[in-house]
Amino acid sequence: MIISFNGDAGAGKSTIAKKLAEKLGWSRYYIGGIRRQKAKERGMTLAEYNKLGETDPSTDLEVDKYQEGLGEKKDNFVIEGRTSWHFIPHSLKIYLEVDKREGAQRIFNQLSKQADNNRNEGSGLDSVEKVLESNKRRLKSDNKRYKKYFNIDVHNKKHYNIIVNTTNLSEKEVLEAVYDKIKDKLDA
Repeated sequence: MIISFNGDAGAGKSTIAKKLAEKLGWSRYYIGGIRRQKAKERGMTLAEYNKLGETDPSTDLEVDKYQEGLGEKKDNFVIEGRTSWHFIPHSLKIYLEVDKREGAQRIFNQLSKQADNNRNEGSGLDSVEKVLESNKRRLKSDNKRYKKYFNIDVHNKKHYNIIVNTTNLSEKEVLEAVYDKIKDKLDA
């Protein structure tokens, strides 16, 4: 079984994908991390790399081919990425949703805790309001690219098998909710 995660900014995708992979003893692939590395190789921030992607499809296509290959060659892993459900259509597709302000607050808290702010990328995200605005810009850029190149809406809930609202849940509660929804499928 392959489990793919997508969701709203700050919903807990990375945390829950990582914890679920650990619980299952499976590998985890993080597409956002790969995109960040590709941006760094070009001397760009992720925001700049995403903006480039609006006119240069190679920024998405390379990563998307990688996802397709994983789905064709491997099994029993967790993958986290906005388009993973699309490029691995036989995956169990999970979407984590969160209130936009709560998601921005979580991201702000995470950035505030990080000593080196490696995810902040020098963008000046020094308030919840600035994180909210950054999330809106990224969502707009992502949606533009995904619509243009693949004609998909990655936030349309009809694409997902399982949807969990994480707004009022702790990490432990989200992990339990996700695991409860997939455990029967693991035994099948």
